[in-house]
Amino acid sequence: MADNQNNNQNNSNNKMSYEEAGRKGGEKTAQNHDKEFFQEIGEKGGKATAQNHDKEFYQEIGEKGGKANRENRENNNS
Repeated sequence: MADNQNNNQNNSNNKMSYEEAGRKGGEKTAQNHDKEFFQEIGEKGGKATAQNHDKEFYQEIGEKGGKANRENRENNNS
């Protein structure tokens, strides 16, 4: 709630919100870098995640992903 109030105050002072700043930053990054850059940072992130989490973590997120996919298929077939 406080973040929304701060964003509204910033907007009334002609300053951009955190959301807008993030969006613009992401768009600029996409313009300045190629596919290989994003593949490389994705690989680095994956390696860091693997170092910080165990087998159970991956089992849990796999189950969540499977459940979400199943629910989406069921909702689309209704």
